Amino acid sequence: MSPDLGSPWREFLAEIDALLDEPFCLHCIGGFAVIVGYGLPRSTNDLDYRAMIPANRIRDLQELAGEGSALARKHKVRLQYTGVDSMPENYEERLTEIFPGHFANLRIAIPDPYDLILSKLSRGARRDREDARFLANTKHLDPNILRERYREELRPILIGPEDRHDATLEYWLEECFNKS
Repeated sequence: MSPDLGSPWREFLAEIDALLDEPFCLHCIGGFAVIVGYGLPRSTNDLDYRAMIPANRIRDLQELAGEGSALARKHKVRLQYTGVDSMPENYEERLTEIFPGHFANLRIAIPDPYDLILSKLSRGARRDREDARFLANTKHLDPNILRERYREELRPILIGPEDRHDATLEYWLEECFNKS
């Protein structure tokens, strides 16, 4: 087990794993992915996921460990299905499983740092920008790769005015990399 997975997450995920009747794989995004996968020094009380395999069991998993569930009340953390649509088209090819082999039925995969930043772009909350800055600085990301992935894999599928999304990206590049 990774030292980054402390209480209550370790116990919460172990209980979920023990209750699953088949393999589940979560495509984790959000703060949990940045904290556990990339070492951001803060906490979170939810594990956001945008996709799950098998997709037809999302409701079952939410009832088991989502907001208001017995497990969520017991551990004071929860799973949260987001269905975020602002992910680069090929993000699945770049997922990395965290804690491989630790759980019998539960797999958790996180996007690479570029895809994780891009997943936060359309929401644009202050905490999302802080997460992006952390990833850019600690993972020594290349702003050109972020810009290219945005243009090739995210921009074509975003809803809304392209110029607004483009301006947001440029603002984030300036804020996270101190250059555009």
